[in-house]
Amino acid sequence: MMPEVPTDLFIEMVKKVVRLNQEFVPTYESGATLYIRPLLIGTGAQVGVKPTNEYLFVIFGTPVGPYFKGGFASNPYAIMRQFDRAAPLGTGTYKVGGNYAASLRANHLAHEKGYASEFYLDCKEKKYVDECGAANFFGIKNDTYITPKSTSILPSITNKSLMQIAEDLGMKVECRPVPEEELATFEEAGACGTAAVISPISRLDDLDEGKSYDFGEKPGPWSTKLYETLRGIQYGTIEDKHGWTMEV
Repeated sequence: MMPEVPTDLFIEMVKKVVRLNQEFVPTYESGATLYIRPLLIGTGAQVGVKPTNEYLFVIFGTPVGPYFKGGFASNPYAIMRQFDRAAPLGTGTYKVGGNYAASLRANHLAHEKGYASEFYLDCKEKKYVDECGAANFFGIKNDTYITPKSTSILPSITNKSLMQIAEDLGMKVECRPVPEEELATFEEAGACGTAAVISPISRLDDLDEGKSYDFGEKPGPWSTKLYETLRGIQYGTIEDKHGWTMEV
């Protein structure tokens, strides 16, 4: 129910934030980046549950270190059946704070058990793949990039970019429901999002069912190629055919 921020205003504010924080932009090829976070929040003085009539739009930037401290690497994930990240037809498709709050306990438990992140199945039947913590999931087999389709998944710009790059590289792309048993057929798998671009999954354990899906201890060839291509476009070392980058 929030008003849409005009695109021109959004872009100009992002540029201004980058310019004003120029001294904090990490050096080229350090692996670190300036993370830019837009935020829209209701500020109206009211107690009732209804959309407010006042909003504050802010953008802040912060330097963040390299996501992969020891280089591009794979990590184990765990299916957490006792938690749901978002309900079908709920707010899962929107980037709101509640979606992050819903993942914190499951994420904490996954870390306690030695996993990089938690992994969610659909909350209606627990039969289909949904998301990996705060990131979209993809699997690769037979030169095909496959990512789940669901009414509770937050659409990822990174995932959309990777789907386009996959097509550019000659892969087939499928966005469709992915049953859990299909995980056993994937040659590679990963989580994708802004910070990591791609975080390859080495192993996915279904703790309740006692199953384990193995995708290899090292990033697979397609995951590596997709990662290097998107990072190359971001760094300006690979041609940006789709007009995704903007110089400030």
